[in-house]
Amino acid sequence: MAFDGTWKVDRNENYEKFMEAMGIGMMKRKLGAHDNLKITIQQNGDKFTVKEASNFRTLDIEFTLGVNFEYSLADGTELTGAWNLEGNKLVATFTRKDNGKVLKATREIVGDELVQTYLYEGVESKRIFKRG
Repeated sequence: MAFDGTWKVDRNENYEKFMEAMGIGMMKRKLGAHDNLKITIQQNGDKFTVKEASNFRTLDIEFTLGVNFEYSLADGTELTGAWNLEGNKLVATFTRKDNGKVLKATREIVGDELVQTYLYEGVESKRIFKRG
């Protein structure tokens, strides 16, 4: 599948503003902007296995399209939600457990890059990954 492979973060767009909107403190925002995140994605039908490895943690995530699961961000923010496939995009809607606010995320292949887009409280951010 198109998403399969290992992806290393190449650049961010508006990521610090997004983290600020999420309520992440300045020190964690500075560290988060340089986390060297690497994502390994394996798709088998509707099931996905994702390994996230950064300077701060390594996390294995398994999910099935359309099925809610729990996830915690690197700063400890807990979310619940689901990924769905819409055309050639993975689209997720997560709800924060602490305040009920919604975080939307998409993953799509654009050229030879994986573009991950986040939208929270009107602030949009992108993280662009290259195969690695």
